[in-house]
Amino acid sequence: MAEKFKNLINGKWVEPSSGKYFKNINPANKEDLLGVFPDSTATDVHKAVESAHAAFEKWSKITAPKRGEIILKAGQLLLKRKEILAQTATKEMGKILIETKGDVQEGIDTALYMAGEGRRLFGQTTPSELSNKFAMSLRAPIGVVGIISPWNFPVAIPAWKIFPALICGNTIVFKPATDTPESALRLVEILIEAGVPDGVVNLVFGSGSEVGKAIVTHPKISLISFTGSSETGRFIASECGKRLKKCALEMGGKNAQIVMNDADIDLAIDGALWGIFGTTGQRCTATSRLIIHKKILDEFTHRLITRAKKIRIGNGLDESTEMGPLINEAQRQKVHNYVNIGINEDRAKLLIGGESCNNRECSKGFFYKPTIFTNGNIKMRIAQEEIFGPVVIIIPVKDFNEAIAAINSSKYGLSASIYTKDINMAFKAIERIKSGIVYVNSPTIGAESHLPFGGIKDTGNGHREAGVTALDIFSEWKTVYIDYSGRLQRAQIDTDK
Repeated sequence: MAEKFKNLINGKWVEPSSGKYFKNINPANKEDLLGVFPDSTATDVHKAVESAHAAFEKWSKITAPKRGEIILKAGQLLLKRKEILAQTATKEMGKILIETKGDVQEGIDTALYMAGEGRRLFGQTTPSELSNKFAMSLRAPIGVVGIISPWNFPVAIPAWKIFPALICGNTIVFKPATDTPESALRLVEILIEAGVPDGVVNLVFGSGSEVGKAIVTHPKISLISFTGSSETGRFIASECGKRLKKCALEMGGKNAQIVMNDADIDLAIDGALWGIFGTTGQRCTATSRLIIHKKILDEFTHRLITRAKKIRIGNGLDESTEMGPLINEAQRQKVHNYVNIGINEDRAKLLIGGESCNNRECSKGFFYKPTIFTNGNIKMRIAQEEIFGPVVIIIPVKDFNEAIAAINSSKYGLSASIYTKDINMAFKAIERIKSGIVYVNSPTIGAESHLPFGGIKDTGNGHREAGVTALDIFSEWKTVYIDYSGRLQRAQIDTDK
């Protein structure tokens, strides 16, 4: 019988007010029931918010270095349990073990980084324009934070949000994705073991339409941090706008890798395969467009197809597997629908893939074959819309300027890559590519936790997660003036000397 899990509210594991539960299914084997989790309601969210609200005053008054010590211990526990956490993540979201180990490692790295910020959290001091007056600024916590995370990085992305929120002195109501609830639960268990007090972190499972909406609209939640689709992000931005509530949105991508005719082709193909098919293409930074110089198009395409055909598909727990399943049947159908769109689009040519993988290793899961289109152009839907699967379109270009125009044609602007040996061309690309992240001679995936992460255009609303910039999401700037002149001084007012 599958284990039944509970919500965490005010330090206690409690059943949902609805009495209902949803199933957590292994995407590599839909017959494998991993557990059942609370199908919570707005009532549960309200209890969690009240708990977080009550805990805020005490938690925010604990010194930042002490909060950092708790986060450091959480990072140490993540390291100790890295292997078992990775296995849990692979079972419930499908990606291969080396990737889920990397997922947990990113959580560890973030914990170590944010623990250090507990002894920094730098403000600024600056001279006042008036004599005998001191001016400075400092960071202050925001209050109760609502965190809504996706399923594709079930440890790393919650860690990116939770650790900076805590180091800044906020309390949390956390709703993980319904496809990866156990990874979130194990992370929260570690936070409790590390010493996070009751009520500071509250975990509420459930759907976006019920639990997510209740978090977004609750009047006592001061900030929403969300990673997910642009469609949902627009809804959150609209609801937060009505309430003048802060929101930090990390949304979609349609990332591209440029390969110029002087590039190291072996290196570029290695990068393309990792960028396209890593996490089965289910990353917001995944490579879904290849912009290839016409002089090397035939050679590059042939070698890419040869390598892609050899990718071993199967259960991510098998260490010989190179690509796991899609997250669920709905996502597999979405990917296949886009493949059909591509087949019917003007001049697009399907080279390999375009169908589910149903061999013995894949028969019980949501698997899809590596899929490559060629003869692409920037107006095609499969060159513009986010597919979130193992699908790429090759777009030929005649020169650098056409490559830059192609890469910038997307409504998204998260991650981009260029392969070239020309240092001048590389720097021109860095300058001209409209994207939050640019890689040179490296794939579009591979962000590091101590650097800003995020994009422009439809990818986000201007915030940057990770690194020191994450603190700007989870804290307010407070400016302080101290006048010790003993008389009224009026800034910017002309006075006779």
